[in-house]
Amino acid sequence: MDDYENIKILTELHKDAKMGMDSISYVSKKVKDPEFKDNLSFQYTQYSQFLDRINKLFENYGEIPKENNMSEKMMTWMGIQMNTIDDKSTSHIAEIMIQGTDMGIISGRKLLNSNPNVTDDVKSLLNNFISTQENNIAQLKKFL
Repeated sequence: MDDYENIKILTELHKDAKMGMDSISYVSKKVKDPEFKDNLSFQYTQYSQFLDRINKLFENYGEIPKENNMSEKMMTWMGIQMNTIDDKSTSHIAEIMIQGTDMGIISGRKLLNSNPNVTDDVKSLLNNFISTQENNIAQLKKFL
């Protein structure tokens, strides 16, 4: 078993979870609907719990996950700011979050399909991450 594949997947999962948390932090300030705000808070907690699990698996490889670089954070922040200048409605913000979450699902599926030899614990975490994001999209659709 090559540890490289496992570390690669954990690195991508870490990046995606942090991006999800950052995105929620940026949009939640614009959200007025209390139910939608609660939903985003719940998703934020889920991403945080995934980070804990990811970090524990990183320890198995003697690795420390890298933080997302500042330019990625700035691009995410600017994208959200630009997308919400004219429309801060719950529906529009839900749409933005669905699009971002869908990108995470696509990334996860690609990782799963292109790395068949990962360990069961990493594969399980990746599958769980994908299914959680799919469930989050189903919840976000209620706010469209």
